[in-house]
Amino acid sequence: MASVTEYIKESYIELTEKVTWPTWRELQSSAVLVLVAAIIIALFIFGMDQIIGYVLNKFYTSLA
Repeated sequence: MASVTEYIKESYIELTEKVTWPTWRELQSSAVLVLVAAIIIALFIFGMDQIIGYVLNKFYTSLA
């Protein structure tokens, strides 16, 4: 049980004294960057899905 208590104490010390937390400005900047990247990737995948769907639709209708 002593090792669990020691682990919690060391974890707390590490989180409060050794970790460099981002500033509010850095956090906002990173969040905007992730949001923009996610939108770009989503639009790219959506476009690929639409193109592949169109090609497959043309292929299957040409067989009928």
